[in-house]
Amino acid sequence: MGKNVKIKRGLDISLEGSPSTDIHSVNASETFAIKPKDFKGVLPKMQVKQGDKVKAGDCLFTDKKNDSICFVSPVSGEVAEIVRGDRRAILEIRVTADSSIDFKSFDTSGYSSKSKEEVSNLMLRAGLWPFIIQRPFGVIADTNISPKAIHISGFDSAPLAADLSVSLKGEEANLQAGFNILNKLTEGDVHLNLHSDRDNSIYQNISGVEVNHFSGPHPSGLVGVQINKIDPINKGDVVWTIKPQHVAFIGKFFETGTVDFVQNIVVAGSEVSKPAYYTSRLGSNVSNVIKDNLSSENVRVISGNVLTGTKIEQDGYLGFFDNQITVIPEGDHYELLGWLFPSYARPTISSSLPISKFLKKTFKANTNPHGEPRAYVVTGEYEKVMPMDIMPQQLIKSIMAQDLELMENLGIYEILEEDFALCEFVCTSKINVQQVVSEGLELMEEES
Repeated sequence: MGKNVKIKRGLDISLEGSPSTDIHSVNASETFAIKPKDFKGVLPKMQVKQGDKVKAGDCLFTDKKNDSICFVSPVSGEVAEIVRGDRRAILEIRVTADSSIDFKSFDTSGYSSKSKEEVSNLMLRAGLWPFIIQRPFGVIADTNISPKAIHISGFDSAPLAADLSVSLKGEEANLQAGFNILNKLTEGDVHLNLHSDRDNSIYQNISGVEVNHFSGPHPSGLVGVQINKIDPINKGDVVWTIKPQHVAFIGKFFETGTVDFVQNIVVAGSEVSKPAYYTSRLGSNVSNVIKDNLSSENVRVISGNVLTGTKIEQDGYLGFFDNQITVIPEGDHYELLGWLFPSYARPTISSSLPISKFLKKTFKANTNPHGEPRAYVVTGEYEKVMPMDIMPQQLIKSIMAQDLELMENLGIYEILEEDFALCEFVCTSKINVQQVVSEGLELMEEES
Protein backbone atom coordinates (compact mmCIF):
# COMPACT_ATOMS: atom_id res chain seq x y z
CA MET A 1 0.00 0.00 0.00
CA GLY A 2 1.53 3.30 -1.10
CA LYS A 3 1.91 6.33 1.11
CA ASN A 4 0.38 9.81 0.86
CA VAL A 5 2.83 12.51 1.94
CA LYS A 6 2.24 16.24 2.21
CA ILE A 7 5.34 18.39 1.89
CA LYS A 8 4.87 21.63 3.84
CA ARG A 9 8.34 23.16 3.82
CA GLY A 10 9.79 24.24 0.50
CA LEU A 11 9.55 26.93 -2.15
CA ASP A 12 8.16 27.07 -5.66
CA ILE A 13 10.23 29.56 -7.67
CA SER A 14 7.99 30.92 -10.43
CA LEU A 15 10.13 32.17 -13.31
CA GLU A 16 9.11 33.76 -16.59
CA GLY A 17 9.45 31.67 -19.71
CA SER A 18 7.26 28.66 -18.97
CA PRO A 19 7.09 26.35 -21.99
CA SER A 20 4.03 25.76 -24.10
CA THR A 21 2.97 22.14 -24.50
CA ASP A 22 3.89 22.16 -28.20
CA ILE A 23 6.57 19.68 -29.28
CA HIS A 24 8.77 21.00 -32.11
CA SER A 25 11.08 19.15 -34.44
CA VAL A 26 14.39 20.81 -35.27
CA ASN A 27 17.30 20.01 -37.52
CA ALA A 28 19.33 17.22 -35.98
CA SER A 29 22.51 18.26 -34.20
CA GLU A 30 25.64 17.74 -36.29
CA THR A 31 27.76 16.81 -33.27
CA PHE A 32 27.10 15.07 -29.98
CA ALA A 33 29.18 14.75 -26.83
CA ILE A 34 29.43 12.57 -23.76
CA LYS A 35 31.05 14.34 -20.79
CA PRO A 36 32.80 12.13 -18.19
CA LYS A 37 32.37 14.88 -15.57
CA ASP A 38 28.62 14.15 -15.62
CA PHE A 39 29.41 10.93 -13.72
CA LYS A 40 30.57 11.27 -10.16
CA GLY A 41 33.74 9.34 -9.39
CA VAL A 42 34.25 7.93 -12.89
CA LEU A 43 37.80 7.75 -14.28
CA PRO A 44 37.40 7.32 -18.05
CA LYS A 45 39.39 4.70 -19.94
CA MET A 46 39.09 5.39 -23.66
CA GLN A 47 37.94 2.60 -25.97
CA VAL A 48 38.12 4.70 -29.15
CA LYS A 49 40.45 7.27 -30.62
CA GLN A 50 39.94 10.32 -32.79
CA GLY A 51 38.88 9.36 -36.30
CA ASP A 52 37.28 6.03 -35.35
CA LYS A 53 33.90 5.13 -36.81
CA VAL A 54 31.21 4.18 -34.30
CA LYS A 55 27.60 3.06 -34.26
CA ALA A 56 24.93 4.22 -31.84
CA GLY A 57 25.54 1.96 -28.86
CA ASP A 58 29.27 1.45 -29.39
CA CYS A 59 31.39 1.90 -26.26
CA LEU A 60 33.34 5.18 -26.14
CA PHE A 61 34.94 4.70 -22.75
CA THR A 62 34.70 2.60 -19.61
CA ASP A 63 35.33 3.32 -15.95
CA LYS A 64 38.87 2.44 -14.84
CA LYS A 65 37.47 1.30 -11.49
CA ASN A 66 34.90 -0.99 -13.15
CA ASP A 67 35.57 -1.66 -16.82
CA SER A 68 32.29 -3.55 -17.23
CA ILE A 69 30.43 -0.20 -17.24
CA CYS A 70 30.30 1.18 -20.80
CA PHE A 71 29.52 4.75 -21.81
CA VAL A 72 28.25 4.60 -25.36
CA SER A 73 27.83 6.84 -28.36
CA PRO A 74 24.28 8.19 -28.76
CA VAL A 75 24.71 8.33 -32.56
CA SER A 76 26.66 6.71 -35.35
CA GLY A 77 29.43 8.66 -37.00
CA GLU A 78 33.07 9.59 -36.50
CA VAL A 79 34.85 10.39 -33.25
CA ALA A 80 35.65 13.99 -34.07
CA GLU A 81 37.56 15.10 -30.98
CA ILE A 82 38.57 14.04 -27.50
CA VAL A 83 38.59 17.31 -25.57
CA ARG A 84 41.06 17.44 -22.70
CA GLY A 85 41.53 19.91 -19.86
CA ASP A 86 44.08 20.40 -17.11
CA ARG A 87 46.44 17.44 -16.62
CA ARG A 88 44.94 15.94 -19.78
CA ALA A 89 41.66 15.19 -18.01
CA ILE A 90 39.05 14.08 -20.53
CA LEU A 91 36.25 16.65 -20.67
CA GLU A 92 34.25 15.57 -23.74
CA ILE A 93 34.18 12.88 -26.39
CA ARG A 94 32.60 14.47 -29.46
CA VAL A 95 31.06 12.47 -32.29
CA THR A 96 30.13 13.91 -35.70
CA ALA A 97 26.81 12.26 -36.53
CA ASP A 98 25.90 10.47 -39.74
CA SER A 99 22.94 11.77 -41.70
CA SER A 100 21.05 8.61 -40.73
CA ILE A 101 21.72 6.73 -37.51
CA ASP A 102 23.18 3.22 -37.71
CA PHE A 103 22.42 1.28 -34.52
CA LYS A 104 24.45 -1.49 -32.93
CA SER A 105 22.24 -4.53 -32.38
CA PHE A 106 21.89 -6.43 -29.11
CA ASP A 107 20.10 -9.71 -28.56
CA THR A 108 17.31 -8.85 -26.12
CA SER A 109 14.85 -11.46 -27.34
CA GLY A 110 12.92 -13.17 -24.56
CA TYR A 111 14.10 -10.57 -22.07
CA SER A 112 11.11 -11.20 -19.78
CA SER A 113 12.54 -14.62 -18.91
CA LYS A 114 16.15 -13.51 -18.55
CA SER A 115 17.85 -13.58 -15.16
CA LYS A 116 19.05 -10.56 -13.22
CA GLU A 117 22.64 -11.25 -14.30
CA GLU A 118 21.70 -11.50 -17.98
CA VAL A 119 19.67 -8.29 -17.85
CA SER A 120 22.46 -6.47 -15.99
CA ASN A 121 25.09 -7.57 -18.50
CA LEU A 122 22.99 -6.32 -21.39
CA MET A 123 22.48 -2.96 -19.70
CA LEU A 124 26.20 -2.66 -18.96
CA ARG A 125 27.20 -3.38 -22.57
CA ALA A 126 24.54 -1.06 -23.98
CA GLY A 127 25.51 1.92 -21.82
CA LEU A 128 22.25 1.96 -19.85
CA TRP A 129 23.70 1.16 -16.44
CA PRO A 130 25.02 4.73 -15.80
CA PHE A 131 21.42 5.96 -15.62
CA ILE A 132 21.04 4.14 -12.28
CA ILE A 133 22.34 6.22 -9.36
CA GLN A 134 23.15 4.78 -5.97
CA ARG A 135 22.56 6.38 -2.62
CA PRO A 136 24.46 7.10 -0.48
CA PHE A 137 27.02 9.25 -2.35
CA GLY A 138 25.20 9.63 -5.69
CA VAL A 139 27.55 7.41 -7.69
CA ILE A 140 26.73 4.97 -10.49
CA ALA A 141 25.09 1.89 -9.00
CA ASP A 142 27.40 -0.91 -7.87
CA THR A 143 26.76 -3.91 -10.10
CA ASN A 144 27.56 -6.31 -7.25
CA ILE A 145 24.97 -4.93 -4.82
CA SER A 146 21.26 -5.62 -4.59
CA PRO A 147 19.51 -2.46 -3.35
CA LYS A 148 16.83 -2.53 -0.70
CA ALA A 149 14.58 -0.53 -3.07
CA ILE A 150 14.55 1.46 -6.31
CA HIS A 151 12.88 4.88 -6.33
CA ILE A 152 11.63 6.87 -9.32
CA SER A 153 10.23 10.37 -9.02
CA GLY A 154 7.46 10.52 -11.58
CA PHE A 155 7.42 14.33 -11.65
CA ASP A 156 9.85 17.23 -11.54
CA SER A 157 9.06 20.20 -9.28
CA ALA A 158 12.12 22.32 -10.14
CA PRO A 159 11.66 25.76 -11.75
CA LEU A 160 10.52 25.53 -15.42
CA ALA A 161 11.00 21.76 -15.35
CA ALA A 162 9.55 19.50 -18.00
CA ASP A 163 6.02 18.22 -17.52
CA LEU A 164 6.64 14.49 -17.97
CA SER A 165 3.05 13.93 -19.04
CA VAL A 166 4.01 15.96 -22.12
CA SER A 167 7.60 14.89 -22.73
CA LEU A 168 6.89 11.16 -22.19
CA LYS A 169 3.52 10.97 -23.91
CA GLY A 170 3.48 7.90 -26.14
CA GLU A 171 6.19 6.15 -24.11
CA GLU A 172 3.79 4.24 -21.86
CA ALA A 173 4.72 0.81 -23.27
CA ASN A 174 8.43 1.52 -22.94
CA LEU A 175 7.91 2.72 -19.38
CA GLN A 176 6.15 -0.51 -18.45
CA ALA A 177 8.92 -2.58 -20.05
CA GLY A 178 11.50 -0.52 -18.18
CA PHE A 179 9.76 -1.03 -14.84
CA ASN A 180 9.62 -4.77 -15.53
CA ILE A 181 13.40 -4.76 -15.96
CA LEU A 182 13.94 -2.75 -12.76
CA ASN A 183 11.95 -5.33 -10.83
CA LYS A 184 14.54 -7.91 -11.86
CA LEU A 185 17.34 -5.83 -10.31
CA THR A 186 16.04 -5.71 -6.73
CA GLU A 187 14.34 -8.00 -4.27
CA GLY A 188 12.75 -4.93 -2.69
CA ASP A 189 10.05 -2.63 -3.98
CA VAL A 190 10.21 -0.40 -7.04
CA HIS A 191 8.64 2.88 -5.87
CA LEU A 192 6.97 5.24 -8.33
CA ASN A 193 6.36 8.58 -6.61
CA LEU A 194 3.74 10.90 -8.09
CA HIS A 195 2.32 14.35 -7.32
CA SER A 196 -1.33 14.32 -6.31
CA ASP A 197 -2.21 17.51 -8.20
CA ARG A 198 -0.45 16.79 -11.51
CA ASP A 199 -1.36 14.89 -14.65
CA ASN A 200 -0.29 11.30 -14.02
CA SER A 201 -2.08 9.79 -17.00
CA ILE A 202 1.10 8.30 -18.52
CA TYR A 203 1.44 6.11 -15.41
CA GLN A 204 -2.19 5.09 -14.92
CA ASN A 205 -1.74 1.59 -16.38
CA ILE A 206 1.73 0.90 -14.96
CA SER A 207 1.90 -2.32 -12.94
CA GLY A 208 4.55 -3.92 -10.75
CA VAL A 209 5.37 -0.75 -8.79
CA GLU A 210 4.54 0.70 -5.38
CA VAL A 211 2.82 4.03 -6.07
CA ASN A 212 3.22 6.83 -3.52
CA HIS A 213 1.59 10.24 -3.75
CA PHE A 214 3.12 13.55 -2.71
CA SER A 215 1.76 17.06 -2.54
CA GLY A 216 3.29 20.43 -1.81
CA PRO A 217 5.99 22.72 -3.24
CA HIS A 218 9.48 22.05 -4.51
CA PRO A 219 11.49 20.03 -3.46
CA SER A 220 8.62 17.51 -3.37
CA GLY A 221 9.84 16.22 -6.74
CA LEU A 222 13.35 15.38 -5.51
CA VAL A 223 13.79 11.67 -5.06
CA GLY A 224 15.95 12.24 -1.96
CA VAL A 225 13.06 13.98 -0.21
CA GLN A 226 10.72 11.19 -1.25
CA ILE A 227 13.04 8.49 0.07
CA ASN A 228 13.36 10.38 3.36
CA LYS A 229 9.58 10.35 3.77
CA ILE A 230 8.96 6.78 2.58
CA ASP A 231 11.91 4.73 3.84
CA PRO A 232 14.92 6.73 5.11
CA ILE A 233 18.44 5.57 4.32
CA ASN A 234 20.36 4.33 7.36
CA LYS A 235 24.01 3.41 7.62
CA GLY A 236 24.63 0.31 5.53
CA ASP A 237 21.52 0.77 3.36
CA VAL A 238 21.79 1.04 -0.42
CA VAL A 239 19.02 2.53 -2.54
CA TRP A 240 19.00 3.06 -6.31
CA THR A 241 17.26 5.87 -8.18
CA ILE A 242 16.54 6.53 -11.85
CA LYS A 243 14.58 9.13 -13.80
CA PRO A 244 11.39 8.21 -15.73
CA GLN A 245 12.81 9.20 -19.13
CA HIS A 246 15.69 6.80 -18.54
CA VAL A 247 13.28 4.03 -17.52
CA ALA A 248 11.74 4.55 -20.97
CA PHE A 249 15.20 4.27 -22.59
CA ILE A 250 15.71 0.93 -20.84
CA GLY A 251 12.29 -0.34 -21.90
CA LYS A 252 12.82 0.73 -25.52
CA PHE A 253 16.21 -1.02 -25.57
CA PHE A 254 14.81 -4.35 -24.42
CA GLU A 255 11.85 -4.05 -26.78
CA THR A 256 13.95 -3.21 -29.87
CA GLY A 257 17.49 -4.42 -29.17
CA THR A 258 18.94 -1.01 -30.05
CA VAL A 259 20.14 1.97 -28.02
CA ASP A 260 17.94 4.89 -29.08
CA PHE A 261 18.32 8.00 -26.93
CA VAL A 262 15.72 10.21 -28.61
CA GLN A 263 13.87 12.34 -26.07
CA ASN A 264 11.67 15.43 -25.80
CA ILE A 265 13.48 18.16 -23.89
CA VAL A 266 12.12 21.44 -22.60
CA VAL A 267 13.74 24.74 -23.58
CA ALA A 268 12.54 27.48 -21.24
CA GLY A 269 13.44 30.71 -19.48
CA SER A 270 12.74 34.40 -19.77
CA GLU A 271 15.32 34.83 -22.56
CA VAL A 272 13.85 32.13 -24.81
CA SER A 273 11.65 33.48 -27.60
CA LYS A 274 9.68 30.27 -28.04
CA PRO A 275 9.80 28.24 -24.82
CA ALA A 276 8.47 24.80 -25.67
CA TYR A 277 9.40 21.13 -26.01
CA TYR A 278 11.85 20.01 -28.68
CA THR A 279 12.66 16.55 -29.95
CA SER A 280 16.34 15.97 -29.43
CA ARG A 281 18.78 13.24 -28.49
CA LEU A 282 20.97 12.65 -25.47
CA GLY A 283 24.25 14.59 -25.69
CA SER A 284 23.11 16.86 -28.49
CA ASN A 285 24.61 20.27 -29.23
CA VAL A 286 22.15 22.83 -27.86
CA SER A 287 22.76 25.41 -30.60
CA ASN A 288 20.14 23.79 -32.83
CA VAL A 289 17.36 24.57 -30.32
CA ILE A 290 18.49 28.00 -29.08
CA LYS A 291 19.82 29.50 -32.30
CA ASP A 292 17.45 32.29 -33.38
CA ASN A 293 15.42 31.46 -30.27
CA LEU A 294 16.90 34.00 -27.83
CA SER A 295 15.43 37.40 -27.01
CA SER A 296 18.73 38.92 -25.81
CA GLU A 297 22.47 38.36 -26.09
CA ASN A 298 23.87 38.57 -22.56
CA VAL A 299 22.44 35.31 -21.24
CA ARG A 300 23.41 32.24 -19.29
CA VAL A 301 22.59 28.90 -20.88
CA ILE A 302 22.08 26.13 -18.34
CA SER A 303 21.90 22.40 -18.98
CA GLY A 304 19.28 21.51 -16.40
CA ASN A 305 17.34 23.82 -14.09
CA VAL A 306 18.43 27.07 -12.46
CA LEU A 307 19.01 25.46 -9.06
CA THR A 308 21.12 22.43 -9.93
CA GLY A 309 22.01 22.78 -13.62
CA THR A 310 25.41 23.33 -15.23
CA LYS A 311 26.45 26.44 -17.13
CA ILE A 312 27.29 25.67 -20.77
CA GLU A 313 28.16 27.73 -23.83
CA GLN A 314 25.58 28.53 -26.49
CA ASP A 315 27.24 25.85 -28.62
CA GLY A 316 27.66 23.47 -25.67
CA TYR A 317 26.16 20.04 -25.12
CA LEU A 318 23.20 18.72 -23.17
CA GLY A 319 24.19 16.91 -19.97
CA PHE A 320 23.81 13.13 -19.76
CA PHE A 321 21.07 13.27 -17.11
CA ASP A 322 19.32 16.44 -18.32
CA ASN A 323 16.09 16.91 -20.24
CA GLN A 324 15.96 20.68 -19.84
CA ILE A 325 17.75 23.77 -21.14
CA THR A 326 17.17 27.00 -19.23
CA VAL A 327 18.19 30.44 -20.47
CA ILE A 328 18.12 33.43 -18.11
CA PRO A 329 19.84 36.85 -18.04
CA GLU A 330 23.47 36.89 -16.98
CA GLY A 331 23.81 38.71 -13.65
CA ASP A 332 27.14 40.37 -14.34
CA HIS A 333 26.15 43.94 -13.50
CA TYR A 334 26.61 45.78 -10.21
CA GLU A 335 23.66 47.37 -8.44
CA LEU A 336 24.86 50.63 -6.89
CA LEU A 337 23.60 50.70 -3.29
CA GLY A 338 21.19 47.95 -4.23
CA TRP A 339 20.62 47.22 -0.57
CA LEU A 340 19.46 50.78 0.08
CA PHE A 341 17.04 51.60 -2.71
CA PRO A 342 13.82 49.90 -3.81
CA SER A 343 14.68 47.18 -6.28
CA TYR A 344 13.00 45.15 -8.98
CA ALA A 345 10.85 42.17 -8.06
CA ARG A 346 12.73 38.91 -7.72
CA PRO A 347 12.21 35.52 -6.04
CA THR A 348 12.57 35.69 -2.27
CA ILE A 349 11.28 34.19 0.95
CA SER A 350 11.75 37.47 2.78
CA SER A 351 8.86 39.76 3.67
CA SER A 352 11.16 42.80 3.39
CA LEU A 353 10.54 43.00 -0.36
CA PRO A 354 6.73 43.17 -0.56
CA ILE A 355 6.66 43.77 -4.31
CA SER A 356 8.14 40.30 -4.73
CA LYS A 357 6.25 38.52 -2.02
CA PHE A 358 2.77 39.86 -2.64
CA LEU A 359 2.53 41.57 -6.03
CA LYS A 360 4.44 39.40 -8.50
CA LYS A 361 3.53 35.91 -9.61
CA THR A 362 6.41 35.22 -12.02
CA PHE A 363 9.88 36.68 -12.09
CA LYS A 364 12.60 37.51 -14.57
CA ALA A 365 15.52 36.45 -12.42
CA ASN A 366 19.20 36.73 -13.31
CA THR A 367 22.29 35.04 -11.89
CA ASN A 368 23.37 37.95 -9.66
CA PRO A 369 23.85 36.65 -6.07
CA HIS A 370 22.95 40.12 -4.67
CA GLY A 371 25.79 40.07 -2.18
CA GLU A 372 29.20 38.62 -1.52
CA PRO A 373 30.18 35.64 0.66
CA ARG A 374 30.17 36.64 4.31
CA ALA A 375 30.33 35.18 7.80
CA TYR A 376 28.28 32.01 8.13
CA VAL A 377 25.42 32.94 10.42
CA VAL A 378 22.49 30.99 11.84
CA THR A 379 19.31 32.45 10.38
CA GLY A 380 16.79 29.60 10.29
CA GLU A 381 16.28 30.15 6.56
CA TYR A 382 17.43 26.63 5.59
CA GLU A 383 14.79 25.03 7.78
CA LYS A 384 12.01 26.93 5.95
CA VAL A 385 12.79 25.17 2.66
CA MET A 386 14.21 21.83 3.84
CA PRO A 387 11.45 19.22 4.35
CA MET A 388 13.80 16.33 5.15
CA ASP A 389 14.08 15.23 8.78
CA ILE A 390 17.61 16.53 9.23
CA MET A 391 19.22 19.65 10.66
CA PRO A 392 20.63 21.28 7.51
CA GLN A 393 22.80 24.06 8.91
CA GLN A 394 24.38 21.83 11.54
CA LEU A 395 25.13 19.25 8.85
CA ILE A 396 26.79 21.84 6.60
CA LYS A 397 28.91 23.06 9.52
CA SER A 398 29.97 19.50 10.35
CA ILE A 399 31.10 19.05 6.74
CA MET A 400 33.09 22.28 6.88
CA ALA A 401 34.73 21.02 10.07
CA GLN A 402 35.32 17.59 8.45
CA ASP A 403 33.84 15.92 11.52
CA LEU A 404 33.08 12.49 10.07
CA GLU A 405 31.21 11.14 13.08
CA LEU A 406 29.00 14.20 13.33
CA MET A 407 28.37 14.18 9.56
CA GLU A 408 27.20 10.59 9.86
CA ASN A 409 24.99 11.29 12.85
CA LEU A 410 23.39 14.30 11.15
CA GLY A 411 22.32 12.31 8.09
CA ILE A 412 24.88 12.73 5.31
CA TYR A 413 24.01 9.27 3.95
CA GLU A 414 20.54 10.55 3.02
CA ILE A 415 21.50 13.59 0.96
CA LEU A 416 22.97 14.66 -2.35
CA GLU A 417 23.87 18.11 -3.59
CA GLU A 418 20.46 18.71 -5.19
CA ASP A 419 18.72 18.26 -1.85
CA PHE A 420 20.44 21.44 -0.61
CA ALA A 421 19.87 23.57 -3.73
CA LEU A 422 17.05 25.57 -2.12
CA CYS A 423 19.18 26.08 0.98
CA GLU A 424 21.84 27.61 -1.25
CA PHE A 425 19.24 29.81 -2.91
CA VAL A 426 17.99 31.28 0.38
CA CYS A 427 21.40 31.38 2.10
CA THR A 428 21.94 34.78 3.73
CA SER A 429 25.69 34.13 3.88
CA LYS A 430 25.95 33.35 0.14
CA ILE A 431 27.64 30.00 0.84
CA ASN A 432 28.07 27.58 -2.07
CA VAL A 433 26.15 24.97 -0.14
CA GLN A 434 25.99 22.38 -2.92
CA GLN A 435 29.77 22.50 -3.32
CA VAL A 436 30.18 21.98 0.43
CA VAL A 437 27.86 18.97 0.29
CA SER A 438 29.80 17.57 -2.68
CA GLU A 439 33.07 17.83 -0.78
CA GLY A 440 31.50 16.20 2.27
CA LEU A 441 30.14 13.26 0.27
CA GLU A 442 33.49 12.76 -1.43
CA LEU A 443 35.31 12.77 1.92
CA MET A 444 32.79 10.38 3.47
CA GLU A 445 33.03 7.97 0.54
CA GLU A 446 36.82 7.92 0.80
CA GLU A 447 36.64 7.16 4.50
CA SER A 448 33.84 4.57 4.29
